[in-house]
Amino acid sequence: MIIDVIMPKMGESLQEGTIIKWTKKVGEKIERDETILEISTDKVDTEVPSPVTGILKSILFKENDTVEVGTKIAEIETDTDAKINLGKNEVLTKQTQSTDANVNNIKLNNIESEVKETLVEEKNQQPVVNNFSNENLVDVVMPKMGESLQEGTIIKWTKKVGEKIERDETILEISTDKVDTEVPSPVAGVLFEILAKENDTVEVGKVIARISAGKFSANSTQVLTEATPSIKNNVDEKNQIENLQPSVTGNEQSEIAIPKNYDIPFRDGEHFFSPLVREMAKQNKVSLEELKSIIGSGSDGRITKEDLLKFINSRKEIATPAKVEPRVVESKLDNNLTISNEIKVNKQEFIESNAKTLVNETNSNYEINPIFKAAGDYEVIHMERIRQLISEHMTRSKSTSAHVTSVAESDVTEIVKFREKYKNEFFKKYGFKLNYTPFFALATVEGIKQFPNVNVGVDGNNIIKFKHINLSIATALDDGNLIVPVIKNAEQLNLIGIASQIYDLSSKARNKKLNPEDIQGGTFSVTNVGTFGTLFGTPVINQPQTAIMGIGAIQKRPVVKEIMGNDLILVRNMAYISITYDHRVIDGMLAGQCLFAIKNALEAMNENTLQI
Repeated sequence: MIIDVIMPKMGESLQEGTIIKWTKKVGEKIERDETILEISTDKVDTEVPSPVTGILKSILFKENDTVEVGTKIAEIETDTDAKINLGKNEVLTKQTQSTDANVNNIKLNNIESEVKETLVEEKNQQPVVNNFSNENLVDVVMPKMGESLQEGTIIKWTKKVGEKIERDETILEISTDKVDTEVPSPVAGVLFEILAKENDTVEVGKVIARISAGKFSANSTQVLTEATPSIKNNVDEKNQIENLQPSVTGNEQSEIAIPKNYDIPFRDGEHFFSPLVREMAKQNKVSLEELKSIIGSGSDGRITKEDLLKFINSRKEIATPAKVEPRVVESKLDNNLTISNEIKVNKQEFIESNAKTLVNETNSNYEINPIFKAAGDYEVIHMERIRQLISEHMTRSKSTSAHVTSVAESDVTEIVKFREKYKNEFFKKYGFKLNYTPFFALATVEGIKQFPNVNVGVDGNNIIKFKHINLSIATALDDGNLIVPVIKNAEQLNLIGIASQIYDLSSKARNKKLNPEDIQGGTFSVTNVGTFGTLFGTPVINQPQTAIMGIGAIQKRPVVKEIMGNDLILVRNMAYISITYDHRVIDGMLAGQCLFAIKNALEAMNENTLQI
């Protein structure tokens, strides 16, 4: 099986990368996740790992070549012995062709007998597995989503056993205390086996699924994997499919224009359609134009199975609107509440039932701590796993580090003037808005350069002093959670470089597109609490780091300034900045010196020292 290696995308605004060095030669054996080349962009140098175990078959671009993102740059042969069993392949081909022929003969009017035969022969509901070669199985492992994380929880499998999968198509969603993310398929093929259930917590590196990259019958995959454990449900499949068809008869048929384009491609412009969606659309006569009109609820606006079912059902309702008859409720009681001329209910029952709805619908089986009941009506909200883990992480940090916070005030008037003057030019040139966080991040780097002993970690009785400044930038997500992606080697970047990195990482974070390496290796954190109007904060240290800087809101305040020996009251743009540090390894003097170095760096920034 030939697996393509493509030029990866290393940032939202980057469209190409340069090959620095090939670490493997053609013909050499490669392990999964082993580095095969090094690439460079204007923002980052990184290594590219192999998606599978195999042999490097071909290299399509030389070192120092600049290649567009998404272009194939190499090929890997997954058959490491490079031996082909022709007889075995012939049998496999015949089996596949036979399966194709059988599936093509399945009709809706005899689906009951076909499903019964399938269930007798395949008890485990995996009828297409026998058509695959075990030699072409590719393991899907639980990815490492952070340096300190050793496990992840499976939120949802977006694919079922037997379903066809495209390369880089999402197959499951996982959660850790740092990130919720989607896991893409490393290869194109069919989901052969799922080894961990939803809500299972799995160690990093453990195999959670296997994908067959061998030949398969697409038709058999689609039809047979739709089978459910119950024979009754499979027999009802015919009725379900027929019920999804829009009912159009008589005069309605002449009034409704039926689109003719039912050939649904895998991708149409910005629209991506999964194999399941395409097959459902084909069976239910949903055209390409209709599909493109559906607003998808999946990642990047993709149309899910549920989205399409809602569309099909709504189309049926429009074609054959249901008649709703009002229900008359008779009551012998005088205490009645008239809702309409024909509907009456008991007033007291109506009030009591609605008063209890909020509690009963939330969690009728949950018994809360009695102390909360004294507050009156309440709603029980189950804490999401990511919120539980954040809670545990913050509590552990407070119990691990001796937290101390120091605060200073900085005059950032010149920064405000610079941003106001150049923000429109900056947006036209770079395509994103210039906010204040990059200025504070740049000043933080300058402070750490002067006092590098705050850029440390604790390992038992040893202090780990880092040679590079990797800034962790706290990013608030739309769902209220928080994630902290990392700007690597920030000491090598200027204002534009830091601003670009912050924009790229925050965009990826909010779209759940962060890679594991994007949240690893942080040595010092920065959080902008002033975004929400907070004057200053005392943030919790992001373990295993030992310091975090807080940025307060910028406000105009009257300030006393000495000018030519005279004290003058001036209106200036001021901001509080804070540093929370681990007193186990950072003393107050060192923290204060670093904080005032950051303050001085901020006040030294102006139109003469900054450039875009």
